[in-house]
Amino acid sequence: MPEYRNEPSPTETKPRLWVVSELYYPEVTSTGYYLTQIAEGLTDTFDVKALCGQPNYSARGTRAPKREVRCGVEIFRAAGTTLNKNVILFRLVNMLTLGLSTFFLSLRQFRKGDRVLVVTNPPTLPFVIAVSSLFRGAAYTLLIHDNYPEILIAAGKAGDRSLIVKFLGFWNRWLYKHAARIIAVGRDMRELLNSKTKGLDVSISVIPNWAELETVEPRPRAENSLLKELGLSDRFVLLYAGNMGYPNDIETILAAAKVLNADPSSRFHFVFLGAGVKLSSIKKFVAENRLSNITLLDPRPRSEQIDFLNACDAGLVSLVPKMKGVSMPSRTYNILAAGKPIVGITEPESEVDLVIKDDAVGVNVEPGDVDGLLNALKDLADDPKALAAMGERARAASCEKYSLETALTAYRRALLG
Repeated sequence: MPEYRNEPSPTETKPRLWVVSELYYPEVTSTGYYLTQIAEGLTDTFDVKALCGQPNYSARGTRAPKREVRCGVEIFRAAGTTLNKNVILFRLVNMLTLGLSTFFLSLRQFRKGDRVLVVTNPPTLPFVIAVSSLFRGAAYTLLIHDNYPEILIAAGKAGDRSLIVKFLGFWNRWLYKHAARIIAVGRDMRELLNSKTKGLDVSISVIPNWAELETVEPRPRAENSLLKELGLSDRFVLLYAGNMGYPNDIETILAAAKVLNADPSSRFHFVFLGAGVKLSSIKKFVAENRLSNITLLDPRPRSEQIDFLNACDAGLVSLVPKMKGVSMPSRTYNILAAGKPIVGITEPESEVDLVIKDDAVGVNVEPGDVDGLLNALKDLADDPKALAAMGERARAASCEKYSLETALTAYRRALLG
């Protein structure tokens, strides 16, 4: 383990670090998984404590202890409602109750000199933690997973000049001004944050999320049980695995699938695995157009990633227009870990596009470019050697650039700085 200039010696007291997230163990959805790994991975350098809510996503229905110690991290769980998050009113109630509970709990627990790492999901959480941190003399670092209000604009939920956008923009400036540091998960995100923090004295670091190299690796396609189960062993399979939400460009994929379905000789098949608000529209589109080249599968646990991520020839990662700098789909890194090329549908110079270009691990087309996507798929399927070489480079990139230890090293430096 490398030594850092500010890291305490064994005889010194470790600095105290609070990791604050709505989702934490036993949640294994994206945010919960990443924040748990960060907290547990930094216990060699910090006295780590986690502040979170009760499970309400993948582990919904589980009642976790209000306070426990796991893997060296003392966990404090704030009270709050756990109503159905898919109902907007209920989600707002959950945010309000959890926000209030988290605020008072953090006021009791934070101490002067503490370091605080708070993720920006839900969007109210960093404001609550900023107030309690400033009141108690703690220094907070923002971990930006999604940029607000830009994600609302991209999703079509707010206009560029709407009152909510202006309101959030004003308070974001306050939030950034008082932060010790901002951590972004993509280079395009740093570019956006540079413009949003212009004139403010705040450092911005880029620390990408990572691939789960310990549990995801390439496996022979011919041995994949899911492909055999679905009867797709002789097809060129494109896998979309993950959330199908407003920020994801599902429409371009569906339009391409419709064109390919009209060709009796087409070898392409699309597998959608996951859930989200756009799932119902996908089902409707498939039924109305009688598409036989699309398979829909329910979400599967993280423990099965090695199976379903290897059940394809390439992985799909898509974002709607105006999402450049707003978010970075973490599924990208596990697709790389499985040794699969990426077919990106994102804006040029987005982090997805940059990752693909950095090591030549796939192709990227712009959102809405159906012809571009069709041509890209044909090129990939027509050149098996190039496809295999992309897969080899994908695995190598995940090991060299996107490992957990690489990320933890960056977090230590940022939080000790």
